[in-house]
Amino acid sequence: MSTDTHIDALDAAGKALLDAAAEAGPDARVATCPGWQVRDLLRHTTAVHRWATTFVVEGHIDYRTAGAETDLDGDALLAYTREGHARLVEALRAAPADLECWAFLPAPSPLAFWARRQTHETTVHRADAESALTSGPGAVDPVIAADGIDELLRGFHARDRSRVRTDGPRTLRVRATDTGDSWTVRLSQEPPRTEHGAAGPADCELAGPADRLYLTLWNRLPQDAVTVTGDGSLARLWRENSAIVWSQSPQPSQPGRTRPDS
Repeated sequence: MSTDTHIDALDAAGKALLDAAAEAGPDARVATCPGWQVRDLLRHTTAVHRWATTFVVEGHIDYRTAGAETDLDGDALLAYTREGHARLVEALRAAPADLECWAFLPAPSPLAFWARRQTHETTVHRADAESALTSGPGAVDPVIAADGIDELLRGFHARDRSRVRTDGPRTLRVRATDTGDSWTVRLSQEPPRTEHGAAGPADCELAGPADRLYLTLWNRLPQDAVTVTGDGSLARLWRENSAIVWSQSPQPSQPGRTRPDS
């Protein structure tokens, strides 16, 4: 996906998140984030957007902590979140292709990294906001979803921080039935190693439409939203250990049923 496509997706996801939050109201329970109400989701999301904007606009080449989350509420919080999202989109659109700043996952450039990361940050939290509505999380564009699966498997869980590990070699296959994408995740006592494509047999396979896989892998949908074949213990291992626990961002670790910090 191009950087412009990511920015367009970020723009759309943020607006949909805000629409859902406004409809649900600040007191509504966020079903996908145990213990959170919509106000908590908005405060978190705008903190992340504003944190990301500082790197893009100010070009910091080293890590910077985020500021404290706002205590605004109600319509004022919605307006503040909308402003922060718009500033992030505008900053990414205006940034030069050769932008130099801090990033934490492999990418063709820092600009490409931030556009992709904030697209998926916001798309997952759009699903969180929609989970506060009776309709629940809506569909995600299959191309965006497949890209997000790739970022999760080959980006986040390639790092030493990943806790998805097994005592001996095991293989997990993730297969999107609508886009034709698949990923082979090799598990061991080391961080997972993932390649795009189906390479050899797998001990367990998760299969389904890309958007269902995307939200399931981010623990926003129950495991039965996709088809699990083979050794179901590997699917449970993912469910129980895949939360992205941050020590270097404004994103909190996740209590209870995992809410990976996206």
